[in-house]
Amino acid sequence: MPMRKNTFSSWPRRLAQRAVHAGWAWVQRTGSVTAEHPGRFRFGAMGTGTRLAFPLGTVFGEPWIRIGSHCIVGEQVTLTAGLMPGLDLGPEPILRIGDGVVLGRGSHVIADTTVTIGSDCYFGPYVYVTSTNHSYDDPHEPIGKQWPRMEPVEIGPGCWIGTGAVILPGARVGRNVVVAAGAVVRGEVPDHCVVAGAPARVVRRWTPDEG
Repeated sequence: MPMRKNTFSSWPRRLAQRAVHAGWAWVQRTGSVTAEHPGRFRFGAMGTGTRLAFPLGTVFGEPWIRIGSHCIVGEQVTLTAGLMPGLDLGPEPILRIGDGVVLGRGSHVIADTTVTIGSDCYFGPYVYVTSTNHSYDDPHEPIGKQWPRMEPVEIGPGCWIGTGAVILPGARVGRNVVVAAGAVVRGEVPDHCVVAGAPARVVRRWTPDEG
């Protein structure tokens, strides 16, 4: 038989639950990173209205990371410049993120060499962008021990990058491009198109004559 609900014993649980939720909301607000409250982070630039949600993912090389205004960086997003923390990467920024960019929860942007994300790009959750990939020059050596190859990545303004998409080194994505969820993008992607698949291919395209 079902146990009778004890109304009085449920009150402490409700109060505790409310306290936990209120406390976590305070932690999220306090732990978020903005230009006015950067905490320990010293980004090369961060525009007004931009917020990195707490908890953050891995963040290093921030002096070589420039983030525009009014960006939303979701929870557990990784932003890195350079192969590892503590490197001197020179005078120029490595990772550039334009104005009004949204990076979905759990996304990774790995900029071992130049990565540029244009303004007003929207990333779904768990997008992976990297300028580095493992090489396979020696078939007898474990791939993880071979020196990686680096190529710049550029994503044009106004793009929508679907959940779980992967943008590989050397990719140059045009403006106002839709990258389907789970797509793996490499090489050139023209403006105003939809790409899908692994490797990604153009499946739809806008033209001035045909729309």
